[in-house]
Amino acid sequence: MTGAPLTVRRVLPAVLLALAATGCGEGDATEPDGTAAASCAYMVTYADRTYLGTAGADFTVGKKLGTATVPECNDTPNDPEGAVPEGKVTAYAVEGEDPAVAIAVGDTPAEATLMKVR
Repeated sequence: MTGAPLTVRRVLPAVLLALAATGCGEGDATEPDGTAAASCAYMVTYADRTYLGTAGADFTVGKKLGTATVPECNDTPNDPEGAVPEGKVTAYAVEGEDPAVAIAVGDTPAEATLMKVR
């Protein structure tokens, strides 16, 4: 995410992955107060494939592959502060996996998140 503060670049993937891990984005999920629940899953596009974040899996980061795109997310159209702009993140190979199946993304290999093709 060029131009974004380092803290935002580190926290944003984790926040989006947490939203995806809680099951957001399916059906017409609502909060207890009746408002719409967040619906943006953590996904990236790399080499014309879309990958979704995968929580709780062990993996080893391999060599740097290039740059993946994090799509814009605006799950609350009437709340401009809730929008997340499109961004860029480094894509890494995952040892033992074909990049057509899985990659890791993050600012550094140590901060990388496992992503699997959808």
